[in-house]
Amino acid sequence: MSERSAAIQHHRNHLRLGWRVVVILLLITSVLAFLGVSAVRQDAAILLNSESIRELVTMVGALLVVVVALVGVYSVMVDFVFWEGWMQGLPDPRDLFPALDPNASGHRHYLVYLDGIHQSEEDHPPRVSEFLQHLEQAIDRDSLLVKGIEAYTITPVGLKSTPFGHWFWQRLFSLQEHHPNGWVRFLCSFCVQANNVIKVGISSDRRYGPVMNYELALKIARRLAAIGFHPSRASRVVLVGYSGGGEMAIGTAAMLQKLCHVPVQVITVCGVFSGNGDLETLEHVSMVVGAKDPVAALGRIAYPGRLPLLPLSNWNRWLTYGRLHRYEIASMSHNGNSGPFSRHYRDQVVAAICSELALTQAG
Repeated sequence: MSERSAAIQHHRNHLRLGWRVVVILLLITSVLAFLGVSAVRQDAAILLNSESIRELVTMVGALLVVVVALVGVYSVMVDFVFWEGWMQGLPDPRDLFPALDPNASGHRHYLVYLDGIHQSEEDHPPRVSEFLQHLEQAIDRDSLLVKGIEAYTITPVGLKSTPFGHWFWQRLFSLQEHHPNGWVRFLCSFCVQANNVIKVGISSDRRYGPVMNYELALKIARRLAAIGFHPSRASRVVLVGYSGGGEMAIGTAAMLQKLCHVPVQVITVCGVFSGNGDLETLEHVSMVVGAKDPVAALGRIAYPGRLPLLPLSNWNRWLTYGRLHRYEIASMSHNGNSGPFSRHYRDQVVAAICSELALTQAG
């Protein structure tokens, strides 16, 4: 019994020692946690004072300005490098459409969709893809919907594959998708948006816009030729531009008309455009707008050439003889759950586009 009692006593002492260690560890952890919270509070207090916030905003603003400037220089320089032939991508327009094969089949009407500034690659986002599927099902069999054209690059590929810059954009897209820091992902996404916004600005500029618009017209014409378009068989090309794609469509339409030798018309969906393009030879421009679209409304103010105060602007001169059809959809906004690609409004937008196509049916 004495040996058994000794063993029990030894076990009890061991348990007491274990509990003491646990208590001591809990006390140390509590003290460290208290000190850590105090330090975090001090750091947070430092960060939240007015001087620190001002410094942080200044640094972020300066970084964004530098990034936007670099992206802008890149956007302009790539256009002119392409124009000068350094990238060997500027084709002779006389070689676009070879002799017509009498056995080849083709469509009479070609609808070319140009996406908004959110586009970062040739593939469209899910909502836009669903909208385009509905539009494709609604148009007649003699019409072909052309998708996947990256409107904000001048080469036949998207940003990820552009010569002299693919390494930069691939890295940027990788950071945008996989970097754990939200600010880094936001900044990378902002760079893509900045590139596209700058492209819209260049397109609307009367000095540099014609260069980029001609290059985009060549890109569209080459895609059309690759899918069977031929001027002797087709009746028209319809450019459907969403948001900033409306500017790209209006800026490109006249040049595309000369390249393809068929009438080109424009349909903008929540379009943000300047109206500075060469519109004299265009017969039809239509607008599908949302009654609650602040972005498109702001675009009209941002481009004063569309205001009636300047009657000699390209847009207002065209309005004196042109045929502008306007389709307003009640309660529709610019994007999101109340935008043209939402399930609530996409059928109405598709119906408006089809109504315009039927109204302006060519030959």
